[in-house]
Amino acid sequence: MTGKIGDAVVTRIEESIGPIFDPGFFFPDWREDVLREHGHWLVPTHLAPDSGKLILSIHSWLIRTRQHTILLDTCAGNDKHRPAIPHFHMQTTPYLERLAAAGVAPERVDFVLCTHLHSDHVGWNTRLVDGRWVPTFPNAKYVFSKTERDYWNPTRGLADGTGGAAHAKSRFAGVFEDSVLPVIAAGQEMIVEGEYRLGDELSIEPAPGHTPGHVVVTLRSRDEEGVFTGDVLHHPIQIHHPEWNSVVCVLPEAARRTRRRILEHCAEEASLILPAHFAAPHAARIRRRGNRFEFTLE
Repeated sequence: MTGKIGDAVVTRIEESIGPIFDPGFFFPDWREDVLREHGHWLVPTHLAPDSGKLILSIHSWLIRTRQHTILLDTCAGNDKHRPAIPHFHMQTTPYLERLAAAGVAPERVDFVLCTHLHSDHVGWNTRLVDGRWVPTFPNAKYVFSKTERDYWNPTRGLADGTGGAAHAKSRFAGVFEDSVLPVIAAGQEMIVEGEYRLGDELSIEPAPGHTPGHVVVTLRSRDEEGVFTGDVLHHPIQIHHPEWNSVVCVLPEAARRTRRRILEHCAEEASLILPAHFAAPHAARIRRRGNRFEFTLE
């Protein structure tokens, strides 16, 4: 997928796509009657008919403005030790070849933006070279939310004990060490707090819930707007059910508030939403129907 938002060019860079999680596991509020109501559009593009699993895409968004080349979220990466998430464990994908096919070499990326620091959003921050993890994009600044960086840092963590070292034994063990620390060591980290503008057309704003420091990125160009929602939404079923959190949403009530706020904004502004995991066609327009939301995929 390549398209334009105003003067900016947006390209989806795929790492993988396919059935990953059982819906009842991934969405604790999932009900079997969902298929009766929504099966006509869920199957086969967003729910696999054979396994019944959610079909999710793992991709980055490449954003080319007049000023910068930006890579938003860097998927799961190759050679990463992720035994707790088999889909991401020791991958060997042609991600960099796909980036090259879009016309961008790693050296040409000016900024890497991470909506949050889960394993499938930071993996290509680094690559393995001679047994060491080194930044994949040598000339880029890597933009992290301060809240998010501190939350995942094993030497820090939040006062309630849920951050930092608490993750050392979780499914996210090792992610900070192999995909964030090498960036910091190389002096390529760029920390933002609160709302932040990057050039003339991009803005970053807090969107807490899925993780404490999650952000969304908005692109505005020539009266057009695209909102890169990260994991505020994992799957289009959440547009119909914004009250549904994923099993890995850290702050459940905040996640629900953020999701509804973003959906309301996008419906009001006719913004294109570009989530991190929607299957084809990967982006959507939101509209309100009373107190509910509907969408058109595009």
